[in-house]
Amino acid sequence: MKIIAFNGSPRSEGNTELLLKAAIKGIEDAGFAVHTFNLNAMNIRPCQDCGGCDETGRCIVNDDMDQIYEAIRSADRIILASPIFFFSVSAQSKVVIDRCQSFWCERYLLNKPILSGLDDRKGLLLLVGGMKKDIGVQCAEASAKAFFRTISVAEHKTLFYLGIDKKGEILSHSTALKDAYEAGRKLVKLEVR
Repeated sequence: MKIIAFNGSPRSEGNTELLLKAAIKGIEDAGFAVHTFNLNAMNIRPCQDCGGCDETGRCIVNDDMDQIYEAIRSADRIILASPIFFFSVSAQSKVVIDRCQSFWCERYLLNKPILSGLDDRKGLLLLVGGMKKDIGVQCAEASAKAFFRTISVAEHKTLFYLGIDKKGEILSHSTALKDAYEAGRKLVKLEVR
């Protein structure tokens, strides 16, 4: 099973990364490896809305996103972890989501199945925000849901934690790390059909 994770936080060892590490630990303890993309350290240009992918389903901008495209195509499980900034996912996360326009074109304009044979792909969305109102979660999840749908992840679980702002504050939450660990284990649990 191939599992990839996107760390969309710009803050090293911050709440989002700690939550993601807990989920990854659950996956590793279940016997699987995870390839993590630290989006803040990657060279990814924003979508230029140039139409270059309209007829091919392939982005014409060559940068570190090329690695992500390849990984998405072959992944069985995909994790997106992001802080909530201004009612949405981080810019680091959003640039990746926007660059998946090429997958959208491939799927919806060209009517090509993106990932035939990977019908049981699952996702996990991890969100952490300083505010206490859940409007930020709703907006961030809407963007993530469109992302997952576009890359043929039909089912995903969302874990979110609000009122968590200071670096490392997630460590004081009574259940967050345990929840993320269990969500990681469940993500890779194979269901008998």
